[in-house]
This record gives sequence, C-alpha cells and structure tokens, in this order.
Amino acid sequence: MNPVRKATVLISGTGSNLQALIDAVASGRLDLDIVHVISNVADAPGLQRAERAGIRSSILEHGRFADRADFDAALALLMAADAPDLVILAGFMRIIGDAVLEPFAGRMINLHPALLPKYRGVNTYQRALDAGDDIHGASIHFVTAELDGGPVLSQVEIPILGDDDATTLAARLGPKEHELVVASVEFLTRHAVECGDGTIKIDGKPLATPYRLQADGTLGA
Repeated sequence: MNPVRKATVLISGTGSNLQALIDAVASGRLDLDIVHVISNVADAPGLQRAERAGIRSSILEHGRFADRADFDAALALLMAADAPDLVILAGFMRIIGDAVLEPFAGRMINLHPALLPKYRGVNTYQRALDAGDDIHGASIHFVTAELDGGPVLSQVEIPILGDDDATTLAARLGPKEHELVVASVEFLTRHAVECGDGTIKIDGKPLATPYRLQADGTLGA
C-alpha cells in the first residue's frame, strides 16, 4: 500500500493510544488525518478524546446485533464510508470477522500487549509472569483471520522486575505502547508497506524480522 494519509481508529476503552496519535498529529510529527473513531462500547472514555480533538466518532454496540456476522457487516460499512488507508485497532476488544477483514486486508493493524508470537489472546501480563519471563513487551501486527497471528511490523521490550505483578507490568508497558503506536503509524506514513501471504514488504523488500522501537522513539532494525 502507498504511504498512509487517512486513518480510522477502533477503540473499546480509555483511548490512551488514540490520544497518543492525536497528540502526534497536533505536534506535526504525524502527517495523518484521523477521519473517524469507532467504539463498540457506548461509554468508552476514548470517545471524549475524539470529541475534544474534533474527530468524527461513532458508537456501534455489538450487543445490539443479533450475531457477530451482523455486527461485522455493519462495522465494515461504517469503515468503508471514509475510505481509510489504514485501520488502527487501539484497544478494540472484538475479534474481527471476514466481512471486515476482506475489504481491509493489508490495511489493518493491531496493538497487542505481548512479544508475538508469544501470548496471543488475553491476560498476557500474568502469563508472562507465570512463565518466569525476564522481558515482556508489545507488538504491532497486521490483522488476519488468525487471532493475533498476522505478520508483526514492530515491537518494544521492557524488563520484568522482581516485584512486578500484572498491574505494575501493564502500567510500565503502557507509555511504551503509546510510543510504539506512534512510531509505527509514522513509519506507515513514510514508506510503501505491503502485507500479504503472511509477509510484510517495505518499499518492495521483505521484512525479515520486526522493527524495534529505538531510544529516539522511531523504528529501527
């Protein structure tokens, strides 16, 4: 895909990663137009962040639909109306179905709080602690039909401290997640990135290993 210019952000909760993107746009770091914020939770605090930033927002409560397929079909229509170059799942707590995956294949990324392929799914912090890991982190991956199984674009690591529990680990990872989201979207605005057949190509060249968040807040090898 050509460098990103327009993005839709999907949320379910506080919208802290959305705020990081909004701030990066406001500062001039991101050459990006966030055209729409969509939440599947009516009282998600992230909706207030969108309102304060003057970004159009919509509520699409999954509980109001007869089944998952109906919700996915409605979500796909709502997203398609804006023709975004990129869809960012930033704390969107729903599994994406084919009705959304197919029209947005290769244009949808997700932030996952683990160093994929480790710990797909939920409770990643506690699972890392239970396994006795020395490090934990977060990943930005392209969304595919396999839960948290799409190709990974970028990652950030933090050490697990001796007195960490799931709450403290999540709290320390949060700011790094914000940095990773911004750096990854910035990268997508500056490079031609293609995702297909389980691989990522950057400016025509295959990505062998995920980029890492650098000390200066950018992505690097």
